[in-house]
Amino acid sequence: MRHRLIAVLIATSFLTNCTLGPNYHRPPVQVPQAFHAAEPLPGSQAASFADLTWWQVFRDEELQSLIKTALEQNYDLRDAVTRVEMAQANLGITRSDQLPQISAGGDVNVNRLSRNGAFPLPASLVPSQDRTWGEAQLNLLSFEVDLWGRLRRATEAARANLLGAEENRKAVITTLISNVATQYFTLRELDAQLEIARQALATRKESLDLTASRRKYGIATDLDVKQAEQLVDTADVTISNLQPQIEQTENQITLLLGENPTGIVRKGSFDENTVPPEVPPGLPSDLLERRPDVRAAEQNLVASNADIGVAKAAYFPRLSLSGLLGGQSTALSSLFSGPNSAWSFVPQLSQPIFTAGRLGANVKLSKAQRDSAQVQYQKAIQTAFTEVSNALIAHQRVQEARGKQQALVAVLEERKRLAYMRYEGGVDTQLNALDADRDLLQAQLDLRQIKLNELLSVVQLYKALGGGWRS
Repeated sequence: MRHRLIAVLIATSFLTNCTLGPNYHRPPVQVPQAFHAAEPLPGSQAASFADLTWWQVFRDEELQSLIKTALEQNYDLRDAVTRVEMAQANLGITRSDQLPQISAGGDVNVNRLSRNGAFPLPASLVPSQDRTWGEAQLNLLSFEVDLWGRLRRATEAARANLLGAEENRKAVITTLISNVATQYFTLRELDAQLEIARQALATRKESLDLTASRRKYGIATDLDVKQAEQLVDTADVTISNLQPQIEQTENQITLLLGENPTGIVRKGSFDENTVPPEVPPGLPSDLLERRPDVRAAEQNLVASNADIGVAKAAYFPRLSLSGLLGGQSTALSSLFSGPNSAWSFVPQLSQPIFTAGRLGANVKLSKAQRDSAQVQYQKAIQTAFTEVSNALIAHQRVQEARGKQQALVAVLEERKRLAYMRYEGGVDTQLNALDADRDLLQAQLDLRQIKLNELLSVVQLYKALGGGWRS
């Protein structure tokens, strides 16, 4: 009997170690040797500026304050945190199915018998009219023996979903930081454009007053005055167009901060050199481990792969156990004595026989979902490499454009100076001076836009490389 029991335990242990379904193996991925960029990148550098924390990349104090507030109050991030908590609770629920569930209960039943009922009983037979029954028990609720690894695969999937939710939270942090930085840089560059337009408006008003005075003495014509008025109105319209953009950008920032729309306080001038001058991307292979969205896609693949084992286990018998251990007695003092003990043990075996193709369809569905998750994982990787390449190209090209635009602004400033000198000296018409003024204003505004694009290219590259979520 003893040897038979040992054999049963060994067989049960062997069966419970059996797990159906494929084990997860990361699918092969084609990783490029280097990131594609407009200009060849320096030799292989293991270090990436995406390994820096966000406050090391964005060193502007006001921007840091905005990002800190957003990390505390942003609605999307708070929702991502609750999704992680939901995944943690779901893992606990799923994992608990692998363990026995035991409950305890007890009751005392007190009855009084009547001596004068339908069948009267003499006092000698029923000396006491009170009857007390006690009962206490431990219940083993239905417990499934995980013969085929169904519950272990379900736990594996739940654990992967938890890790995926955590990676999604990190992805939300990365996106949130980049969005706050993008809107902040946009706001400060719009402020710079507004200041340029206001300075141009003040200068043009002075030029208009000078032209009106020259007309009074017959030196200028009515056409000269109208042309000067046109420049004043153009600068005024530019200011009117910039102001709503600034106010709407402020609203976008407050939305990211989880606050009601209001103005954003700016202190002092904006230093464009608060972002790193060098932005090494690092090794392409590191991108797969750094980008949280890629890691989240892989965890979805892990969960889908484990679901195949859950579906396959439905083909095989399911063994569940339930039982009871306790005691019953009319005397509470002897409730747990040997003669009053009570127990039961109920193993139950169920085997599907005919399901009209449901089980096979579930396996096919889980395999198709696994294949879809694998495609999404591979797409996430290729999307990551594409975004890094686009950001690198933008960063390199916009730096070239900034140098050329700065040279153009310098030329137009000299042209404007010479044109007004010739006009005031009576050597040339006012038309050339006004054209130079108009071209200079547009070139200055374009230069601010290029500088904004340069800042945004750093933000996009930092996000594309998976930076920002490390605390």
